[in-house]
Amino acid sequence: MGVPTNKKTNQQHRKSKHTASTNAATKNRPDDGTSTTILLFHKPFGVICQFSRDGTRPTLANYISLPDIYAAGRLDQDSEGLLVLTNDGKLQQRITHPKHKLEKTYLAQVEGIISEEALHQLRTGIALKDGKTLPAKAQRIEPPNFAERIPPIRERKNIPTSWLELRICEGRNRQVRRMTAATGFPTLRLIRTRIGEWQLGELQPGEWCLTPS
Repeated sequence: MGVPTNKKTNQQHRKSKHTASTNAATKNRPDDGTSTTILLFHKPFGVICQFSRDGTRPTLANYISLPDIYAAGRLDQDSEGLLVLTNDGKLQQRITHPKHKLEKTYLAQVEGIISEEALHQLRTGIALKDGKTLPAKAQRIEPPNFAERIPPIRERKNIPTSWLELRICEGRNRQVRRMTAATGFPTLRLIRTRIGEWQLGELQPGEWCLTPS
């Protein structure tokens, strides 16, 4: 379900897994005739999804040095997991535009033991301030094999936590967090593991790889 426990140092996290796949992405081509590049990145907690540096927070530029690629979608600073980057504008639109309804999979650690009633609410749609969500695929899961987050999640004494897998086809701002909070189970940790056909796989936080287009 998750990636193996990560025992690398923060400095090692910044090293990529790209060496074995640098020539893999050659099938489709952007409008300017160059080869399409698709890069999968395991975004660590605290990293913001932009290349420009603001001097205070780590950005994508701290980990990725390839030119002319851009994130197809975003992850909140306090969320982790899969981010797809590409140099192909049409592919970016296919990944991000709501009309394509590309399914995304998230693993959420929530406060409390999530109930069947809450899962049913997620499966039928949650009324949020910006409208009711589409039905999600939701199930309770065993804790996945991810390394402890740095910094650790906020836990309250004597209140257990639980994990669920949530699959959605929308991309509203902080949608998963708002959905679980609306059911009474606020999200403490959120990891995206899949976007359409692309999976996080065994990438460790801060690692990236190129994948065939």
